[in-house]
Amino acid sequence: MTAMKFIFASLALFGLPPVPHAEAQRHRADQDEAFRGRQAGALRPLRDIEGGIVPRMKQRGADYIGAEFDGGMGRYRLKFMRDGSVIWVDVDGRTGAVVGRAGE
Repeated sequence: MTAMKFIFASLALFGLPPVPHAEAQRHRADQDEAFRGRQAGALRPLRDIEGGIVPRMKQRGADYIGAEFDGGMGRYRLKFMRDGSVIWVDVDGRTGAVVGRAGE
């Protein structure tokens, strides 16, 4: 085994355990909050929200990338791509109303 391979193997075996980054922890907390809100009936299902927004954006030539939930605001941010630009559509998770857009 070469010295470089030994070093990498040692680091892999004896390195510090991976610690989730603060952003990953926040994302997980937001996912948990979205789940609890949906279970309690306080938030609309993401599928319903997507069903109201995605078809309209596709008609405008945008491809749907995905969504994330902001637990602090109670909003979903739907992401789209059109002509090399990202478009964000913010939607109230309780009502399904569009509350903001950026990147058009």
